[in-house]
Amino acid sequence: MQPILSISPRIRSTPFTERVKAAGVKAYTVYNHMLLPTVFNSLEEDYHHLKKNVQVWDVSVERQIEIQGPDSQTLIQMITPRDLSKMRDDQCYYIPVVDDSGGMLNDPVAVKHSQNKWWISIADSDLIYWIKGIAVAKNMNVTIIEPDINPLAIQGPKADELMRRVFGDEITSLKFFRHKKIHFNGKYHLVARSGYSKQGGYEIYTNGFKSGEALWDRLFEAGQNLNVKAGCPNLIERIEGGLLSYGNDMTQKNSPYEAGLGKFCSPNSSIDFIGAEALKKQSIEGPTKQIRGLFIDGKSISACTKPWHVTHGDKKVGQVTSAAWSPDLSKVVAIGMIDREYWSIGNELEVICPSGKRTAKITQLPFIK
Repeated sequence: MQPILSISPRIRSTPFTERVKAAGVKAYTVYNHMLLPTVFNSLEEDYHHLKKNVQVWDVSVERQIEIQGPDSQTLIQMITPRDLSKMRDDQCYYIPVVDDSGGMLNDPVAVKHSQNKWWISIADSDLIYWIKGIAVAKNMNVTIIEPDINPLAIQGPKADELMRRVFGDEITSLKFFRHKKIHFNGKYHLVARSGYSKQGGYEIYTNGFKSGEALWDRLFEAGQNLNVKAGCPNLIERIEGGLLSYGNDMTQKNSPYEAGLGKFCSPNSSIDFIGAEALKKQSIEGPTKQIRGLFIDGKSISACTKPWHVTHGDKKVGQVTSAAWSPDLSKVVAIGMIDREYWSIGNELEVICPSGKRTAKITQLPFIK
């Protein structure tokens, strides 16, 4: 018998929980003290549908940290090595957040409303305590809360048409990683052209718990002949697109340079952020290991529930952290952290997975551009 997850008030529901259940969700993971759907029909069926149609995802687990006040921009800049000085009020930025040693604490999306108001849309971690601690220690004039905002993602090649039907033609002119306000059911909600897939789409930052079900129902009503379905971030599509998962592919033990996020770092500039000295050294010397893609031999693969060792002969030279069979590539695709001496594209290594040792070849990320 498979273990059962016991649900208690510590695992919070979302505005869309009942709709997700009714849609036939088959599996969840726990993320930011909430349930994140991971499978509806099957991993491969969900994958093919996402690539051809449009899905509505309950991603309320992307909790928002709202920072307001005169010191907001100073505080946001202190937690990330990415230079935010030229960021506009309608932009979203993907930002690594690091500690004093340069280790990654999160890789959220920063949403700028104004210089004095920001949201940080976080990956899985209690980042709010780190930010509150800095604000208190520095005696900053800010208010930090988790607002009643619950993101809903519209993803897939038919996402534009579904959004146009519900919110009008103007919504499709929104540029990538830009946001604007939309009006629905008596409230304003924020919508951004973004999402955790490479198929294109939007994220609606649903304003208020009670707004959720009406928005969900309207999207499904408008998308009946678009084959709209409930969906979720798909493991296969994520790996193909080279999208990293914090807590899986990189952790606090890794720097942004090790995670392949060096382009988002400006340690040698004049910006003031925690961990600058540690990252400055690594920007000069380079990381000793880094994220890479791998093709693994074989026609199927089990779930990577814990890292698999990557070896060269008898020497451990890295680890695989995410892996799946790609139907479109007809190969096993994987993401791993590989030592510098062995990370060159084309290198052949071995992966110790549950089914035994398999040959693997280092390749570029993303697998599919």
